[in-house]
Amino acid sequence: MFEFRLPDLGSGVDEGEILAWRVAPGDAVEAEQVLAEVETDKAAVDVPSPVAGTVRELRADAGDVVAEGDVIAAIEVADEAAAEAAEDLAPAGEGDGEAGDETADAASGTAESDADGETATEGGVSAKGGRVFAPPNVRRLARELDVEIAAVEGSGPSGRVTESDVREAAEREDDEATDDGSADGPTSVVSRVGADDGEAADEEADDGEGDGPTSVVSRVGADDGGESDGESGPTSVVSRVSDGQARENGEGGAAAESEPSAEAAGAADDATAAETVAGGAVEGVAPDRREPYDGARRAVGERLARARREIPHATHHETAVVPGLVRARERLRPLAEERDVTLTDMPFLLTAVAAALREYPVLNAKLDAESEEVVYEGVRNVGVAAATDADRTVPVVEDVDGKGLLALAAELEDLTARAREGTLDAAETETATFTVTDAGGEHADPVIRAPQTAVLAVGELRERPVAVSALPDGVDLDGEPGSGVVAAPTLPLSLAVDRRVIDAAEAARFLDALTGYLADPTRLLLE
Repeated sequence: MFEFRLPDLGSGVDEGEILAWRVAPGDAVEAEQVLAEVETDKAAVDVPSPVAGTVRELRADAGDVVAEGDVIAAIEVADEAAAEAAEDLAPAGEGDGEAGDETADAASGTAESDADGETATEGGVSAKGGRVFAPPNVRRLARELDVEIAAVEGSGPSGRVTESDVREAAEREDDEATDDGSADGPTSVVSRVGADDGEAADEEADDGEGDGPTSVVSRVGADDGGESDGESGPTSVVSRVSDGQARENGEGGAAAESEPSAEAAGAADDATAAETVAGGAVEGVAPDRREPYDGARRAVGERLARARREIPHATHHETAVVPGLVRARERLRPLAEERDVTLTDMPFLLTAVAAALREYPVLNAKLDAESEEVVYEGVRNVGVAAATDADRTVPVVEDVDGKGLLALAAELEDLTARAREGTLDAAETETATFTVTDAGGEHADPVIRAPQTAVLAVGELRERPVAVSALPDGVDLDGEPGSGVVAAPTLPLSLAVDRRVIDAAEAARFLDALTGYLADPTRLLLE
C-alpha cells in the first residue's frame, strides 16, 4: 500500500489546507492525475498522484490543514517499483504509522462533526456558491473562534479572507449572542439572592449554557448544591457568603439559605445598585463609539503585525547633542529662503544618515529570504515617513548622498505635500533601502519595513540638560558656574535593527558615526 504524503508546495511553504478532494475511496487513478486541491499562504495548487492505482483511503478531510510530509491518502498500486521510487522522492513525515493513524482519527472526528451539523461548509465552498479564498492560518483561526469561514466576506485581494475579517465576524457573532440573551457571558448582575428552592437555582445556572460567569452575586447563603455551578467557570464573585457564619451558629445550610445574613443583604444591595448601573444608560456618560477597522488603517496594521512576528527586532537608543546642526541650519536658512526653499533639520539628518550608511553598509542591506542571501544595496534611498490623513506614508528620497542640502530640502517639501494630498505614484514609495521616521517626543520603538533591515526614529529636537563633559569638542555653552550641566539642543535617536542580519556592535557603531555627523555637520564636507 502506497502512503501518499503531502509534497513540497513551494519555497517557504510548510503546510496547506485541503480545499477539495478530486477522488474518492475506490476510484482508480492514473499517475499525474489530480488528487486534491490544496491552498497555501501563497496560492491554491493541484496535487497530482505520483503513481497509478486505486484509492483505498483518504486520511484528511476538506478543510483540514496538513503539514508537508503528512500522509493524506493510501493508494493500492500494481507497480511496486514505481511506488518505491515515489516513496523515495516523497518528503519525510514526522512519525510512523501511528502518526498516520492519528491523522486518520482526526479526519474521522472532523467527518463526524460535519455529520452532526457543526461544520457549516463543505469543501471550502461559500454560502454564495463560490470557493472561499483564505490561507491556512486564517482557516485555523476561524476554527479556533468557531466562525463559519464560508459566511465571512473577504476584504483582501480578489475577495481573499484575512485574519481581520475572521475576527470581525467573531465579534459580530458575540454581539448578536449578547443581544439575543444567549449566555456566553453574564446573564444577570444579581441572581436569586437567598433562593428558597435550591433545585430551581441549579436549573437556572444549568440553563445559562455559557462558559463564562452567570452572575456577579449568585445564591448568597446557598447550601452545598451551589458547588456544581463551578463546572464551567466561576459563577459568582460573592458565593455562599453566610455559609461560614451558619456553621459557627450551629445552623444547617437550609437555615442559611432561607435567612441570609446582614452582610449578605448588604452585598445584595450593593449588587442591585451595580445592576442599575450595568443594566441601563447612566446620565452624563457617553456611549461607546465604533468605527470600521478597514482600508489603509487595516493594511498598515497587518503589515506592522507581520513585521513584528517575522523580524527579530532590537532597538538601540542614543541622544545626539547637536548644537553644530542648529547653528549650521540657522546660518544657511536665510540663503535657502532667497531661493524659495525652506531649510529644516531633515536635509541635514538625511545627509548624515547617508554618510553613516556608507561607513556601515550592512544597515543599508536587505534580506532575501527566498534565496537566503543578504543583499547589500549599491544606492542609499531613504524613505521618510510622513503622517497623512489615511496612514503613515513613506515617500522615498533616492540617491541621497548624490544631492546637496537645497536639492534635498526642495524634494522633501514636494514629496511630503503630495503624500498628504494622496497624489504620490506607487513607485515613489517602494524603493527605500533605509527608513527615517519622525517619532516626536523622546525615544520610540520603530518597526522595520521588510525587506529592509533597519529603521531610525527621530525624536523632538529641543534643549535638554547635558553634562558639560558630553559636549562635542569645540562647543562651549553657557551654564550655571560649577554645575557641570548645561542646556543644549539634543535629538533623541532610536535605531531598530533586524538581528538576523545586524549585530549589536554594528548598530552601536552606526549610531556613534551618525551622532558625530549631527553634532558637527561640517565633517560632512570631507565625505
